[in-house]
Amino acid sequence: MKRKKLGELLQDRGHISGDNLQKLFKEQQTKMVRLGELILETGLVDKGSLIKAIEDVSHVTYVDCSLVRSTVEAIAMIPKSVALRLDILPICMDQSRLVVAMSEPQNIGTIDEVRFISGKDLSARFGFHAEIQAAISRNYEQAENSTKATKAPGEAASEEEQTIEFISTSARQANRDAIQEIQAELTKRKTPAVRIVSDIIQQAILKHASDIHVEPQVSCTVIRIRVDGVLRELDTVPLNIQNSLISRLKILADMDIGERRAPQDGRFMVAVGGNRVDMRVSTLPTQYGEKVVIRLLEATAPVSSLGSLGLPPTLAARLLQSLAQPQGMLLITGPTGSGKSTTIYSALNLLRKPSVNVVTVEDPVEYALAGVNQVQVNVRAGLTFAGCLRSILRQDPNVIMIGEIRDLETAEIAMKAAQTGHMVLSTLHTNDSVSAVARLLDLGIPEYLIASSVSAILAQRLVRKLCVCHGLKDVSKAYAERLTAAGWSNPPSQISWPKGCPVCDYTGYKGRIGIYELLTIDEQIRAILRGSYQPELVQAAARAGGMRKMQEDALEKLQAGITTLDEIIRVVPMEVLADRVFEHCGQRLSALYRFCPYCGMSREAEDQCASSAANFAERMGVLT
Repeated sequence: MKRKKLGELLQDRGHISGDNLQKLFKEQQTKMVRLGELILETGLVDKGSLIKAIEDVSHVTYVDCSLVRSTVEAIAMIPKSVALRLDILPICMDQSRLVVAMSEPQNIGTIDEVRFISGKDLSARFGFHAEIQAAISRNYEQAENSTKATKAPGEAASEEEQTIEFISTSARQANRDAIQEIQAELTKRKTPAVRIVSDIIQQAILKHASDIHVEPQVSCTVIRIRVDGVLRELDTVPLNIQNSLISRLKILADMDIGERRAPQDGRFMVAVGGNRVDMRVSTLPTQYGEKVVIRLLEATAPVSSLGSLGLPPTLAARLLQSLAQPQGMLLITGPTGSGKSTTIYSALNLLRKPSVNVVTVEDPVEYALAGVNQVQVNVRAGLTFAGCLRSILRQDPNVIMIGEIRDLETAEIAMKAAQTGHMVLSTLHTNDSVSAVARLLDLGIPEYLIASSVSAILAQRLVRKLCVCHGLKDVSKAYAERLTAAGWSNPPSQISWPKGCPVCDYTGYKGRIGIYELLTIDEQIRAILRGSYQPELVQAAARAGGMRKMQEDALEKLQAGITTLDEIIRVVPMEVLADRVFEHCGQRLSALYRFCPYCGMSREAEDQCASSAANFAERMGVLT
């Protein structure tokens, strides 16, 4: 049987029309680029479907090079000039084979040349040209910095090798002078505490950590970092320099180093390799000394497309419909660290344009977004969320973003703004989309105001993605039962499983992806809200309208081999995952539902029918 080409496969799967495919063929001849790259550039097919088709055609696994952190060992095997010329990225060693990402993984000439240069057999992965080129520049630069950082402790570092710069965010001249002094000490490499601070921050940035924890213990000070939402130990510091280390961090953050009995907050910035990172510092007195936590924030907003965040195409389309409305409110809910800020900034990026006035009020401003007017709350100066909102409404805004709805006054002003011709975006801390309505009611917002103001509620979580090193594992009987309980009716014989390699620091996971649940407030749900609010009725109406729970989205990503069941259970309660099939209509529903939104039968009636059928069968068995 003749193997289908990429264009034919995409057309057969309904991702692209024949006319568009012919246009792409003509454009490909003039640009001399690969068809997959051209389709990605034009956006005619979403990236996920395109990757799946390329994998099916080439039988080579795709790797997202923007998430790859190559090992120094792999980088050393291929010169940078060769990597750029051949469009390949060395990733890591897999036993005796060199794992590489290639834009043309079936090019025998390229494979032979790389095999000759490295002296190793290759394990090829597929990657897009632009992603590979950007990853080559980033990883070779990081490898050079890592080589410099691993020099012997007694070896002095020259000013040319210095890659980190501390930047003051304080208006006080004393803090600026102190930072300049620390920078001079770091250049000379004389003070251990300053050198350790620099090394910790550099390693945290290199590993893409979101937080650094400095925790005094009875025998030493433990340094931990949070990577992909999970804490891991980075290093330990001797007790004799614990106070010096914490004092240096407090000086950088413009804190009172003499005050050790009360919590303090501060901030500073660092520049590493041309990349600026905002460091939000918090101290807390503990039994063995002050505990310091540093939140690392990129200076620029993490602007991503909805597809790259992990939103399924149908859900992303519904979300875009809500954002395209001239007025209304979009609420994004989830616990701390669930990716709400990234989602809301990506939504703002879609909305911003020269003809639209976008104003935000945040505490604090996390990322700088060009073309957006961002206001930072300052409670001490009397600048609260509610006060800012009143002023913003007199600034002729089209789109308003509120960092978080925390009280009744802020919620009321936001609701009224959404009714008077403004698009309002904000966040709430709730477990799911339906719970957001209950949270607004608890704040004191009446049902009719929620019904007329809120357009959609997006609930989300973040789960870790499997690293490129993952493999397949046979499914045991016990694990198959767990998969069935989670909603996977026919578990496979094998499933993707984490292994661990230098790329992922031997954790088996690299990067995160969102799981989502979108509640669109339609007329049926508005009618329910204007009456007496009942969560089960809202859930039933939403499910009847096509809402998919985040647990179902997570299960799809599990089936696609993106993550694991253990990782899903870490962020989503197992009891909520377990669904049940109604025999009357054949639909799978959560155990939370009292009524089936498809056939209207109550769960009690279904149970009575099942019980009667069982009794009848038992009687028939006895008679026969």
